[in-house]
Amino acid sequence: MTQIPEKNVLLRVSIVEDDAPGREILVDWLAHAEGFQVVSQFSNGEEGLQALPCQKPDVVLMDIKLPGMSGVECVRQLKPLLLKTQFVMHTVYEDSNHIFNALQAGATGYLLKQSGHDELLAAIKYVHTGGSPMTSYIARRVAQCFPSATDQTHEDNDLSPREREVIGMLARGFLYKEIAESLNISVRTVDTYIRRIYEKLHVRSRAQAVAKYVSFPFSTSRPTNSR
Repeated sequence: MTQIPEKNVLLRVSIVEDDAPGREILVDWLAHAEGFQVVSQFSNGEEGLQALPCQKPDVVLMDIKLPGMSGVECVRQLKPLLLKTQFVMHTVYEDSNHIFNALQAGATGYLLKQSGHDELLAAIKYVHTGGSPMTSYIARRVAQCFPSATDQTHEDNDLSPREREVIGMLARGFLYKEIAESLNISVRTVDTYIRRIYEKLHVRSRAQAVAKYVSFPFSTSRPTNSR
Protein backbone atom coordinates (compact mmCIF):
# COMPACT_ATOMS: atom_id res chain seq x y z
CA MET A 1 0.00 0.00 0.00
CA THR A 2 1.34 3.42 -0.97
CA GLN A 3 0.41 6.55 0.96
CA ILE A 4 -0.12 9.74 -1.04
CA PRO A 5 0.94 13.17 0.27
CA GLU A 6 -1.98 15.23 1.55
CA LYS A 7 -3.23 18.45 -0.04
CA ASN A 8 -5.84 21.00 0.89
CA VAL A 9 -8.68 19.51 -1.12
CA LEU A 10 -12.32 18.59 -0.69
CA LEU A 11 -12.85 14.97 -1.67
CA ARG A 12 -10.70 12.24 -0.13
CA VAL A 13 -10.48 9.24 -2.46
CA SER A 14 -8.93 5.80 -2.04
CA ILE A 15 -8.31 3.33 -4.86
CA VAL A 16 -8.34 -0.47 -4.70
CA GLU A 17 -6.99 -1.76 -8.02
CA ASP A 18 -4.57 -4.62 -8.68
CA ASP A 19 -3.52 -3.44 -12.16
CA ALA A 20 -0.55 -1.16 -11.45
CA PRO A 21 -0.63 0.86 -14.73
CA GLY A 22 -4.38 1.36 -14.42
CA ARG A 23 -4.01 2.40 -10.78
CA GLU A 24 -1.30 4.91 -11.70
CA ILE A 25 -3.58 6.47 -14.32
CA LEU A 26 -6.36 6.92 -11.76
CA VAL A 27 -3.96 8.43 -9.24
CA ASP A 28 -2.61 10.81 -11.88
CA TRP A 29 -6.09 11.92 -12.94
CA LEU A 30 -7.14 12.64 -9.38
CA ALA A 31 -3.84 14.18 -8.29
CA HIS A 32 -4.04 16.76 -11.08
CA ALA A 33 -7.75 17.54 -10.69
CA GLU A 34 -8.92 20.39 -8.50
CA GLY A 35 -10.89 19.36 -5.44
CA PHE A 36 -9.55 15.82 -5.00
CA GLN A 37 -7.07 14.12 -2.70
CA VAL A 38 -5.91 10.55 -3.19
CA VAL A 39 -5.33 9.41 0.38
CA SER A 40 -4.24 5.85 -0.40
CA GLN A 41 -4.05 3.13 -3.01
CA PHE A 42 -4.12 -0.64 -2.61
CA SER A 43 -3.38 -3.58 -4.87
CA ASN A 44 -5.73 -5.99 -3.10
CA GLY A 45 -8.84 -6.04 -0.96
CA GLU A 46 -7.17 -7.41 2.15
CA GLU A 47 -4.94 -4.35 2.47
CA GLY A 48 -7.89 -2.06 1.86
CA LEU A 49 -10.00 -3.85 4.44
CA GLN A 50 -7.29 -3.38 7.06
CA ALA A 51 -6.46 0.28 6.39
CA LEU A 52 -9.60 2.00 5.09
CA PRO A 53 -11.62 1.94 8.35
CA CYS A 54 -8.93 4.14 9.91
CA GLN A 55 -8.52 6.42 6.89
CA LYS A 56 -12.26 7.01 6.36
CA PRO A 57 -12.11 8.31 2.77
CA ASP A 58 -15.12 10.04 1.24
CA VAL A 59 -15.13 7.78 -1.82
CA VAL A 60 -13.50 4.45 -2.65
CA LEU A 61 -12.93 3.36 -6.26
CA MET A 62 -13.08 -0.44 -6.09
CA ASP A 63 -12.13 -2.97 -8.75
CA ILE A 64 -14.13 -6.22 -8.70
CA LYS A 65 -11.56 -8.76 -9.85
CA LEU A 66 -8.78 -8.64 -7.26
CA PRO A 67 -6.28 -11.25 -6.14
CA GLY A 68 -7.69 -13.03 -3.10
CA MET A 69 -10.77 -11.23 -1.77
CA SER A 70 -13.04 -9.86 -4.50
CA GLY A 71 -13.93 -6.19 -4.65
CA VAL A 72 -17.58 -7.02 -3.99
CA GLU A 73 -16.71 -8.92 -0.81
CA CYS A 74 -14.39 -6.12 0.26
CA VAL A 75 -17.24 -3.60 -0.07
CA ARG A 76 -19.57 -5.94 1.79
CA GLN A 77 -17.22 -6.04 4.78
CA LEU A 78 -16.23 -2.38 4.66
CA LYS A 79 -19.66 -0.79 4.31
CA PRO A 80 -20.79 -1.48 7.92
CA LEU A 81 -17.51 0.04 9.12
CA LEU A 82 -17.64 3.07 6.82
CA LEU A 83 -21.26 4.18 6.70
CA LYS A 84 -20.39 7.64 5.36
CA THR A 85 -18.01 6.37 2.69
CA GLN A 86 -19.36 5.91 -0.83
CA PHE A 87 -18.13 2.94 -2.87
CA VAL A 88 -17.97 3.12 -6.65
CA MET A 89 -17.15 -0.08 -8.51
CA HIS A 90 -14.66 0.52 -11.33
CA THR A 91 -14.55 -2.60 -13.45
CA VAL A 92 -14.70 -4.28 -16.84
CA TYR A 93 -17.64 -6.49 -15.86
CA GLU A 94 -20.94 -5.59 -17.53
CA ASP A 95 -23.10 -8.60 -16.60
CA SER A 96 -26.14 -8.34 -14.36
CA ASN A 97 -24.80 -10.68 -11.67
CA HIS A 98 -21.72 -8.57 -10.95
CA ILE A 99 -23.71 -5.33 -11.05
CA PHE A 100 -26.48 -6.57 -8.77
CA ASN A 101 -24.07 -8.23 -6.31
CA ALA A 102 -22.05 -5.02 -6.05
CA LEU A 103 -25.13 -2.89 -5.35
CA GLN A 104 -26.40 -5.43 -2.83
CA ALA A 105 -23.03 -5.36 -1.08
CA GLY A 106 -23.28 -1.60 -0.59
CA ALA A 107 -21.80 0.01 -3.70
CA THR A 108 -23.43 3.31 -4.63
CA GLY A 109 -22.11 3.59 -8.17
CA TYR A 110 -20.91 1.31 -10.96
CA LEU A 111 -18.57 2.51 -13.71
CA LEU A 112 -16.88 0.63 -16.52
CA LYS A 113 -13.14 1.08 -16.89
CA GLN A 114 -13.66 2.45 -20.37
CA SER A 115 -15.13 5.56 -18.73
CA GLY A 116 -13.06 8.62 -19.53
CA HIS A 117 -11.32 11.17 -17.35
CA ASP A 118 -14.17 13.69 -17.15
CA GLU A 119 -16.78 10.98 -16.59
CA LEU A 120 -14.84 9.48 -13.71
CA LEU A 121 -14.28 12.80 -11.93
CA ALA A 122 -17.94 13.77 -12.41
CA ALA A 123 -19.00 10.40 -10.97
CA ILE A 124 -16.91 10.86 -7.84
CA LYS A 125 -18.34 14.34 -7.26
CA TYR A 126 -21.84 13.09 -7.97
CA VAL A 127 -21.70 10.15 -5.58
CA HIS A 128 -20.34 12.41 -2.84
CA THR A 129 -23.35 14.73 -3.17
CA GLY A 130 -25.90 11.94 -2.92
CA GLY A 131 -26.07 10.57 -6.45
CA SER A 132 -25.63 7.04 -7.79
CA PRO A 133 -23.38 7.33 -10.84
CA MET A 134 -23.77 4.76 -13.60
CA THR A 135 -23.51 4.82 -17.35
CA SER A 136 -26.87 4.51 -19.09
CA TYR A 137 -25.95 1.00 -20.23
CA ILE A 138 -25.19 -0.14 -16.68
CA ALA A 139 -28.37 1.46 -15.34
CA ARG A 140 -30.38 -0.51 -17.89
CA ARG A 141 -28.62 -3.67 -16.75
CA VAL A 142 -29.61 -2.83 -13.19
CA ALA A 143 -33.22 -2.60 -14.31
CA GLN A 144 -32.91 -6.08 -15.79
CA CYS A 145 -32.00 -7.44 -12.36
CA PHE A 146 -35.61 -6.91 -11.31
CA PRO A 147 -38.60 -9.02 -12.38
CA SER A 148 -40.24 -7.84 -15.57
CA ALA A 149 -43.50 -5.93 -15.49
CA THR A 150 -45.36 -9.06 -16.61
CA ASP A 151 -44.07 -10.96 -13.58
CA GLN A 152 -44.93 -8.45 -10.89
CA THR A 153 -47.48 -5.92 -9.84
CA HIS A 154 -46.82 -2.39 -10.97
CA GLU A 155 -45.38 -0.99 -7.75
CA ASP A 156 -45.07 2.41 -9.37
CA ASN A 157 -48.86 2.56 -9.49
CA ASP A 158 -48.77 2.64 -5.67
CA LEU A 159 -46.76 5.85 -5.67
CA SER A 160 -48.62 9.04 -4.86
CA PRO A 161 -48.45 11.96 -7.33
CA ARG A 162 -45.94 13.74 -5.08
CA GLU A 163 -43.81 10.56 -4.76
CA ARG A 164 -43.80 10.24 -8.56
CA GLU A 165 -42.69 13.85 -8.77
CA VAL A 166 -39.87 13.25 -6.29
CA ILE A 167 -38.53 10.12 -7.99
CA GLY A 168 -38.78 11.85 -11.34
CA MET A 169 -36.53 14.60 -10.04
CA LEU A 170 -34.16 12.01 -8.59
CA ALA A 171 -33.92 10.44 -12.04
CA ARG A 172 -33.01 13.82 -13.54
CA GLY A 173 -30.14 14.20 -11.11
CA PHE A 174 -31.59 16.59 -8.52
CA LEU A 175 -30.13 16.53 -5.00
CA TYR A 176 -32.36 16.37 -1.92
CA LYS A 177 -31.84 20.07 -1.24
CA GLU A 178 -32.74 20.98 -4.81
CA ILE A 179 -35.90 18.86 -4.69
CA ALA A 180 -36.90 20.54 -1.44
CA GLU A 181 -36.38 24.00 -2.89
CA SER A 182 -38.22 23.19 -6.11
CA LEU A 183 -41.23 21.66 -4.33
CA ASN A 184 -41.14 24.19 -1.46
CA ILE A 185 -40.83 21.49 1.19
CA SER A 186 -38.17 20.65 3.77
CA VAL A 187 -35.22 18.32 3.14
CA ARG A 188 -36.58 16.12 5.94
CA THR A 189 -39.88 15.80 4.05
CA VAL A 190 -37.98 14.85 0.89
CA ASP A 191 -36.18 12.17 2.86
CA THR A 192 -39.53 10.85 4.12
CA TYR A 193 -40.91 10.65 0.58
CA ILE A 194 -37.82 8.83 -0.63
CA ARG A 195 -37.97 6.28 2.19
CA ARG A 196 -41.61 5.59 1.26
CA ILE A 197 -40.63 5.23 -2.39
CA TYR A 198 -37.95 2.68 -1.46
CA GLU A 199 -40.47 0.70 0.55
CA LYS A 200 -43.08 0.69 -2.22
CA LEU A 201 -40.59 -0.26 -4.94
CA HIS A 202 -38.87 -2.81 -2.68
CA VAL A 203 -35.40 -1.33 -3.20
CA ARG A 204 -32.62 -0.18 -0.91
CA SER A 205 -30.84 2.56 -2.85
CA ARG A 206 -31.39 5.52 -5.13
CA ALA A 207 -29.74 3.66 -8.01
CA GLN A 208 -32.11 0.71 -7.71
CA ALA A 209 -35.17 2.95 -7.31
CA VAL A 210 -34.43 5.06 -10.37
CA ALA A 211 -33.41 2.09 -12.52
CA LYS A 212 -36.61 0.28 -11.59
CA TYR A 213 -38.92 3.24 -12.12
CA VAL A 214 -37.76 4.90 -15.30
CA SER A 215 -37.52 3.50 -18.80
CA PHE A 216 -34.32 5.32 -19.65
CA PRO A 217 -32.07 5.49 -16.57
CA PHE A 218 -29.90 8.54 -15.98
CA SER A 219 -26.27 8.49 -16.96
CA THR A 220 -23.14 9.29 -14.98
CA SER A 221 -23.02 12.84 -16.27
CA ARG A 222 -25.56 14.85 -14.38
CA PRO A 223 -27.98 16.56 -16.79
CA THR A 224 -28.68 20.25 -16.71
CA ASN A 225 -31.72 20.95 -14.59
CA SER A 226 -34.52 22.85 -16.28
CA ARG A 227 -36.68 24.70 -13.80
